[in-house]
Amino acid sequence: QVQLVESGGGLVQPGGSLRVSCAASGRIGSIVVTGWYRQAPGKQRELVASITTGGVTNYGDSVKGRFTISRDNAKNTVYLQMNSLKPEDTAVYYCNVRAAVVGGTVAYWGQGTQVTVSS
Repeated sequence: QVQLVESGGGLVQPGGSLRVSCAASGRIGSIVVTGWYRQAPGKQRELVASITTGGVTNYGDSVKGRFTISRDNAKNTVYLQMNSLKPEDTAVYYCNVRAAVVGGTVAYWGQGTQVTVSS
C-alpha cells in the first residue's frame, strides 16, 4: 500500500501563490504517476496536474501556465506550485498516485487539503 499526506493548503488572495505538498510512504517504489486533483462544491473532481516517475508532466487546461508540478525523489514528495491564483481555483485538492500491481495499477488518494482564493 501507499500512504499519502497532503499539506500546505490555506487561504490566499486572488493573484497570490501557494504551494501544496504530497508526501508518500509505503510501497513508493511501485508508484507510476502522481497527480493532483481538485473538487469544488457541486462540481466533479478534475485533474489539475500529474507527473510520472520519468518526469513527464501533464496539466489541466485551466491551470496551464500558472501551476507547476514537481517532485523531490529524495523526500518522496510531490509539490504543486500555484501562482496567479483565481477564485475559481478554490477547491479541495487531493493527491493521487497510481501504483503498479500484478495485472495493472491501483489508485491511492490523500485526505485532501483545502485551498481558498478570496479577498
